[in-house]
Amino acid sequence: MRILHISDCYLPRLGGIETQVHALAVVQRAAGHAAEVLTATPRGRHDLTRSEVIDGVPVHRATADLPFELPVHPRAGREVARVLDAGPWDAVHVHTGVVSPFAYAALPVVVGRRLPLVVTVHSLWGYAAPGLRLLQAATGWARWPVVWTAVSDVAAGPVRRAAGPGVPVGVLPNGIDAARWRVDPLPRDPDDVLLVAVMRLAPRKRPLPLLRILDRVRATVPTGVRVRVEIAGAGPQRPAMERHLRRHGGDAWVRLRGRLTPDELRELYRRADVFVAPARLESFGIAALEARTAGLPVVAMAGTGIGEFVRPPDEGILAGSDAAMAAALARLAADPAARARIAAHNRSVTPTVTWPDVLRRGEDAYRLAAARAAAARPASGAGGARRDAG
Repeated sequence: MRILHISDCYLPRLGGIETQVHALAVVQRAAGHAAEVLTATPRGRHDLTRSEVIDGVPVHRATADLPFELPVHPRAGREVARVLDAGPWDAVHVHTGVVSPFAYAALPVVVGRRLPLVVTVHSLWGYAAPGLRLLQAATGWARWPVVWTAVSDVAAGPVRRAAGPGVPVGVLPNGIDAARWRVDPLPRDPDDVLLVAVMRLAPRKRPLPLLRILDRVRATVPTGVRVRVEIAGAGPQRPAMERHLRRHGGDAWVRLRGRLTPDELRELYRRADVFVAPARLESFGIAALEARTAGLPVVAMAGTGIGEFVRPPDEGILAGSDAAMAAALARLAADPAARARIAAHNRSVTPTVTWPDVLRRGEDAYRLAAARAAAARPASGAGGARRDAG
């Protein structure tokens, strides 16, 4: 099957959508599919390279020389048409967040050519849903012959509300190589507890509230329990975090590690006792999935995509508030038996969202998209989408 993935953001940027789209294309090619990628992300500053191959994946770049290497193109529809016309394509898979101008511009172009189309929403559309409902009333996007999916049931909810009744939105989760994330834990002192977090240090991930949660944890654990913290990740809130740690004495027990490679993360998980994920707007939570696969108990916010692969009490704890998260972390820090029980379960039970499962779900979605595209070909309504593409 020849598959074209379309995503605003892609390598060399390193984020959730970027790395997942690339990993999916790599896995699909290993399974015998001819997967390629079209992106608006430039290879570098003032670099207008239009095509290259990364890890065996052909990459088409529709780039403009804009400030900050923004993944935006003023003639996005034309660029998408250029690559589509170089087909044929058996399926087109568009990946979107809340703000994805290149991907959104691609949708009417693909529909206008009546190609099988799957759309996966990687972010929470919650606050954007009213605008999307207005857009639906104006354009009817939810009625196009498209297979709509999201990376979790939590992420699918706002899409379903925006699309309206009668429009199915399935779940096509992110994937993981479970064997790659299994680690052998190092021996440890049960009274010396290492909490870890992996996140982009940006407001949406809530790194500053995490520090306040950790302050509360350290103040409430019993005497004799030593709590240490390592936070991996980079982002604009690092200076504010450093100021908080200096002001509250946290730099003595909280370490900001910066961005770590997968190998470095696995080594961190060998020494760690608990993984914490404070974000409320988490559509999936790939870092939490990696940590859970490595055997760590996960403490995360309830109502996020993490709840689809972390089920209390066997795999971790889902907290309804910052205070509840602090209490859960303090409780686990003081209870080595509970930590050991959850860790043993997580090491022995593989989560279902692994690449074989994701590949199967993706292939099912492509077949469904092909059937919908074929059924729509005689319909007069498809012509409106072609006009939209211009």
